[in-house]
Amino acid sequence: MAKDQGAALDRKKLMGDPIMVTTIVVLIAFLTLFILYPLAILLVDSFVTDSGPSFEVFTRIFQMGSFTTAITNTLAVGFLVSIVSALVGLLFAYVEVYVRLKTKFMSGLFQVVSMLPVVSPPFVLSLSIIMLFGKSGLITRYLLGMYDNSVYGFWGIFVVQTLTFFPVCYMMLKGLLKNIDPSLEEAARDMGASRWKVFTSVTLPLVLPGLGNAFLVTFIESIADFANPMIIGGSYDTLATTIYLQITGAYDKQGAAAMAVVLLCITLLMFIVQKYVLEAKSTATLSGKASRARMLITDASVRIPLTVICCALAIFVVVMYLCVPFGALFKTWGYDFSLTTKWFEQVFTKYHGFQAFRDSFLLSLIAAPITAILSMIISYLVVKRNFRTKGFIEAVSMLAMAVPGTVLGVGYIRGFSGGIFHTGVLQGIYGSAAILIIVFIVRSLPTGTRSGISALRQIDKSIEESAYDMGADSFTVFRTVTLPLIKDSFFSGLVTAFVRSITAISAIILLVTPQFFLITVQINEFAEKGNYGIACAFATILIVITYGSVLLMNLAIKHFGTSKKLASEED
Repeated sequence: MAKDQGAALDRKKLMGDPIMVTTIVVLIAFLTLFILYPLAILLVDSFVTDSGPSFEVFTRIFQMGSFTTAITNTLAVGFLVSIVSALVGLLFAYVEVYVRLKTKFMSGLFQVVSMLPVVSPPFVLSLSIIMLFGKSGLITRYLLGMYDNSVYGFWGIFVVQTLTFFPVCYMMLKGLLKNIDPSLEEAARDMGASRWKVFTSVTLPLVLPGLGNAFLVTFIESIADFANPMIIGGSYDTLATTIYLQITGAYDKQGAAAMAVVLLCITLLMFIVQKYVLEAKSTATLSGKASRARMLITDASVRIPLTVICCALAIFVVVMYLCVPFGALFKTWGYDFSLTTKWFEQVFTKYHGFQAFRDSFLLSLIAAPITAILSMIISYLVVKRNFRTKGFIEAVSMLAMAVPGTVLGVGYIRGFSGGIFHTGVLQGIYGSAAILIIVFIVRSLPTGTRSGISALRQIDKSIEESAYDMGADSFTVFRTVTLPLIKDSFFSGLVTAFVRSITAISAIILLVTPQFFLITVQINEFAEKGNYGIACAFATILIVITYGSVLLMNLAIKHFGTSKKLASEED
């Protein structure tokens, strides 16, 4: 009863705040228009034909051998990549949390591997594996004397996606392992259990929901991946590439819409299981921080094999990423390894490099602060306010996480090429910079929102209530009290949004028009043509930009964030 009265009072206070009401209305309109509407249009296009509602389009696409093969291929790659990525991520996380690393080099190597996929374009490893194991590969041709293209297809996609996604699993599982109370495992050890028995009977059951969570997140990322299958897939088609080719090759927008619905149904199903089943179990299983320090494994028979395996794999990943700048510096990869800067020169003198970096940088720079602010506002409303549409805002803002970029791109084509519901309203944004910025915002919104929600849940409600009691309105409280307390998350969301935007490819490749030259589109184009020198030059400069952005974020948090203020107060 008291809880219901409190909720009613909160809603009454909210309705008396015009700024907050306006913010909620604008947010609902934005989320409905640019997330729900394109997905709804896909459904309408798939089920409604000239003769009325029917399954005719779905019947047609399922009769296409290439589409059914693409579904099988996608699921096969997705399941194998997810299983291996989760297991390798668990190995890395276990070694870092449970094993005493003898040198700072190893711990630093783990940090580098965890950050490389974040700051790199999604297809860098595809370029690297072609240059190392392709027909003119450094390893296959010069070390092994092999001249084949076996790197393309299923195994090429599997290796590239596993190396790309296992660091994500590693970061997810590391936090879970750190939160396990060491006393639970030490009690089993005191009763005579071996380390393997402790791991299988205590540690693994506790981390199993998190392992399933990592599996599903990786599965969603894998089946939604467009860039890697496009470059290294060869004739091994996946759903994302088939949808793209259905539009650009067959010019069948309605068929592509139906294919996109099938892919969306798969990712949504996995997202629902991950979000509402496994995340809840993970939260209930691992509660609180460790009560005391963990006794790290020092036994050489365990420590040496595990660290050697992890270090070897980590070094291999680093070498793969280093191939890209070297590929841009060699005259002709696979034939002439003399150093040259001609590829970098041609990027700017011959292939619209200045325009590509200008367009990508400006569009991402516009999208990043908007995304960061929207993420913090949504987080604030979800955590600190109580109103009827709160669940809608949270669910729809997170929905973009489950929508593959290719699906979103098709939805925007069908939804805005003729205006909203083909009325001509907002038709002007189609083919413009505005639609690219909106896509960047929508794609990065879930990441920033999750970070903001985590940060806001740590702030006591009484801090803001004191400001309200002194007469401040909601905007003033958010600007002067809440935002300063979560500015670390704001900086992180800002840079994450910028990096995700400037390295995006799957959603924008269907929406970008010839008036815009975007870096990732250029890399994809030159890689498909086999012009790896130019592709590597573009990718190298892009990595420098994104890595520099992350370093600037870390400096900003160190010198201006809340952690700096807390450190000065402790001194």
